[in-house]
Amino acid sequence: MKILVDENMPYAQQLFCQLGEVKAVPGRPLPIEELDDTDALMVRSITKVNASLLAGKPVKFVGTATAGFDHVDTAWLEQQKIAFSSAPGCNAIAVVEYVFSALMVFAEQEGFQLTDKTVGIVGVGNVGGRLAKRLRALGVNVLLCDPPRADRGDDEQFHSLETLLKQADILTFHTPLNKSGRYNSYHLINESNLDILPEGRILINASRGEIIDNAALLSALNQGKKLRVVLDVWEPEPDLSLELLNKVDIATPHIAGYTLEGKARGTTQVYEAYCDFIGQPQHVELSTLLPKPLISTISVQGELTQTLLKQLIHLVYDVRRDDAPLRKVAGIKGEFDKLRKFYPVRREWSSLQVVCDNPTTASLLNAIGFNATHK
Repeated sequence: MKILVDENMPYAQQLFCQLGEVKAVPGRPLPIEELDDTDALMVRSITKVNASLLAGKPVKFVGTATAGFDHVDTAWLEQQKIAFSSAPGCNAIAVVEYVFSALMVFAEQEGFQLTDKTVGIVGVGNVGGRLAKRLRALGVNVLLCDPPRADRGDDEQFHSLETLLKQADILTFHTPLNKSGRYNSYHLINESNLDILPEGRILINASRGEIIDNAALLSALNQGKKLRVVLDVWEPEPDLSLELLNKVDIATPHIAGYTLEGKARGTTQVYEAYCDFIGQPQHVELSTLLPKPLISTISVQGELTQTLLKQLIHLVYDVRRDDAPLRKVAGIKGEFDKLRKFYPVRREWSSLQVVCDNPTTASLLNAIGFNATHK
C-alpha cells in the first residue's frame, strides 16, 4: 500500500508509516507521476484535486488536512467512488487567535478598547463560532451573519450582511467559498457593498481570497477610502497583487491556521479517517505528538486589562512577525509558497500556562483559550 502525503503535513510519515509505504512530496506542483501506483493521497489546500490530477490513477482515498475543501472536486470523487475526508475545525483555534492578534495591533495603534467596538462575524461555523464565543467572554458586542444557519432556524440571532456592513466596526470573514447556488460567497465583498461600508472600519479576511473582490478593494483604497485591512488570503494565490499588498495594513501568506496544533489536528483527522476506511480504526492523542513550547509558563498579577491581554496574546503570536517576511519577498516567483513551506513553529494560547494571583483573571483567560491557574 502506497500513501502519498504532502511534505508539509507534520507527523504524517510518523503516523501513516504504520499502514504502508509513505512518500512525502511537494503539494504545488504535485509530481503527478507518483500517482501511478498510489492507493491514498493526502493533500493540503494548495493541491487541486480533480479529474485532471486523478483520472486513470489507482487512488481510492483522498484526504485533505484542511478544514476547507474547495480545492477538491468532491462530486467527481464521488462519481469515481473515491473516498474522501477533510479535517473540519482542525485549524479553527489558530485562525481565531490570528484575528485576535491583529485586533490587538489595531487597538494599540488607535488606542481603542475592544469592548467599545462591535465585531461583525460573517460565517459562524467552526472558526466564526469560536471567535464569537471568545469575544463575548470578554464582553465584546458581536453581530453574526450566516444565511445557511439562519435558514435552518438555528438558536442564534443572525443579521444580514448589509446590517453588519452598516453597524459593525470590525468585519471578519470566516465563510466557505461557494461560487454558485443560494449561498454564493464569491466576491461577497464587492464594489457595491464597499461603497456603503463606512470609513474607518476594520476588514479582516482569513477565509478564502475570493470572498473579497481584490480588484474592487484595491480600487476603493486607491480612491482614498479609509479602511484598516488585514488579508491572509488573496485573489489569486500565490500571485497576489503587489499594489494591494502595499495598501493593506497587515498582509500574511495564507498562514492564519498554521499553528503546530492546527496542522497536527489536520494530519491526525485524515489519518483516523483513512484508518476507518481500511478497517483499522485508530485514535491519536494530540498531546502525545506535540513538543513542549519554548515558553511554557508565565505569572501575571491583577485584573485582566486589555494591555495584559495584548501582552499575553503577542507573547504567543504577534501577527506582525508574518507581515514583514511577505512584504520582503512578494513578487519573487515561488517565495509565497516558501514562506508557507518553511513556516516557523507557532503555538496556540493553550500551550502557555498562565499562573494568576486573581481568580477572575484566571477564569477569563480559561474562557478564551489560555491554560490558566489561580495560585
